[in-house]
Amino acid sequence: MNKLEVPGKFDRAARGYDLLVGLNPGYHQALRRSARALGLRPGMRVLDLGCGTGASTAALVAAAPGVEIVAVDASAGMIERAKQKRWPSTVRFVHSRAEDVDEGEFDAVFAAYLVRNLPEPDGTLKRIRGLVKPGGTLVLHEYSVRDSLVSTALWTVLCGFIVPAGWLVTGDRSLYTYLWRSVMDFDGASALRDRLRRNGFTGVRSAPLPGLQLGVVHTFRGHVPEQEQR
Repeated sequence: MNKLEVPGKFDRAARGYDLLVGLNPGYHQALRRSARALGLRPGMRVLDLGCGTGASTAALVAAAPGVEIVAVDASAGMIERAKQKRWPSTVRFVHSRAEDVDEGEFDAVFAAYLVRNLPEPDGTLKRIRGLVKPGGTLVLHEYSVRDSLVSTALWTVLCGFIVPAGWLVTGDRSLYTYLWRSVMDFDGASALRDRLRRNGFTGVRSAPLPGLQLGVVHTFRGHVPEQEQR
C-alpha cells in the first residue's frame, strides 16, 4: 500500500473509525491538548487539515468555542461521517487534498496525523505555510518514534493490539499494517522539527504527549514570522 492509496482506504474504513479511536485511551484528550497549543482566540480563522471524521475538529471547538473552522480531508467517506455529526455554525467541512486547499488565509493551522501520510511532505508544508497569515501558528499532532528505541518498541507493542482491532472493526488489515509501518519509517521528532524549519517555519518546538502513548505521539509547533511580506 502506498500513500496515494490512503484516502481511498479511509473511505472504506470510515464507518468503523469512530468506534476504533474510541477504544484508544486518551486519544481525544491528546488531541485537545495539541489543539490548545495553537493559542486560539475569539475571531480567529483555523484550518483543520486531515480532519477525518471530526475528532480533531471537536478538539478545536473545545479549545476555542466560536472560532471559524474550515475542516478538510482527502477522504470523501471520512468527510461524510464528519458532516453527519452536530456542529456549531462556525464549522464547515471541505473535501480536498491538503495540497489543493484553496480557502484563503488562516490565523492558525492544525494537522493531526497528516504529514506522515503525505506523498510530498515538503511541498505540502510549503503550501501550508502560504496559507498561514504572518504571525500565525502551525501545530502538528503526530506519531514520531525514530529518535527512541524505547518509543519504537512501545509503538510495536501497541500495534499488536491496534492492527487486529482495526482489522476487526473496519475489515481492512492493510490500512493498519500500513499505520504501523508508516510510523516506523517516518521522521523522528528532531527530523520533523528540522523539516518544519526547512520549509519556512520559525520558533519550532515539540513535546511528547503524556499517557499510554508517551514518546509515541507529539505536539509540534511553529510560526510564520510576523514581518513577512506577502
